[in-house]
Amino acid sequence: MDDTTIESLIHLHEDGAFNRRELLDRLVKYTGSVVAATAIVEKAGLLHAQTLACPEGVRVPADAPDLENTNVTLFGEGGPLFAYLSRPRQSPRPAVLVIHENRGLNDHIKDVTRRVARAGYVALGVDLLSRQGGTGAFPDPAAAAAAYGRTQPAERLQDMRSAILTLKGQFYVQADRLGAIGFCAGGQNCFDVALNSPDITAAAVYYGSVPNDADAFQNMNASLLGIFAELDRNINAGLSRLLTGLHQHQKSYELHLYQGARHAFHNDTGASYHPEAACDAWAKTIAFFRRHLDAPRALP
Repeated sequence: MDDTTIESLIHLHEDGAFNRRELLDRLVKYTGSVVAATAIVEKAGLLHAQTLACPEGVRVPADAPDLENTNVTLFGEGGPLFAYLSRPRQSPRPAVLVIHENRGLNDHIKDVTRRVARAGYVALGVDLLSRQGGTGAFPDPAAAAAAYGRTQPAERLQDMRSAILTLKGQFYVQADRLGAIGFCAGGQNCFDVALNSPDITAAAVYYGSVPNDADAFQNMNASLLGIFAELDRNINAGLSRLLTGLHQHQKSYELHLYQGARHAFHNDTGASYHPEAACDAWAKTIAFFRRHLDAPRALP
């Protein structure tokens, strides 16, 4: 069993794809040994970890009366582009593109999309597995992650741009006030769309991989909010490069590193969920969008 497969299974567990018992079962199938599987989980610090409960009121039900929620199909250059739209009943409002983790547009990300809408924004969760048949075609989370692995960065960027173009054309959207938010793999995609789409003026990245080239930030139009976790060593290795790019090109930004938190700490369905860090990060995210999407624009 290669390290990539092990890392993928652990990552899926941290993201809430399956519980610790199922993680062990899957590792046993790959290693052929209960002892080896247990050692892997223990080394990852997950053997005795407990998923903590969400504070009351964090999740937003699909039938929330203050929102209009629906699955939609958009025009994409690579074919039908699936998405989940949640919006307040009052309009027009600024809009936020919600970018999922590597398991696609699942129920958790749909809930996050509703959370953005409840904060007062038109929220569109884009399904970046659409070219693979859509998230619904992959009921097993490991298969969904494998499908995400077959997607290409250029195609994902193209699909995000198509979603942004659709948002701009809606009567209930303030077309000059567009933001984006992404988690894990979606955080990396959020960097990508912020660097390559001038329509995005506020981007919230949750523990996404930092672009390899600090000069990539030169043409970024968006203000950036970066949310990171102290124990997320691999992602944090890019923070110095991130700071260098932001400073060199004089970009508007704020970064927060949460002590004692692991990768995927915001995902309340996963093993790494950290309620205090998640709630604080979400409050900072909404305040960030308020400043950059709701505030009156300065006259040229």
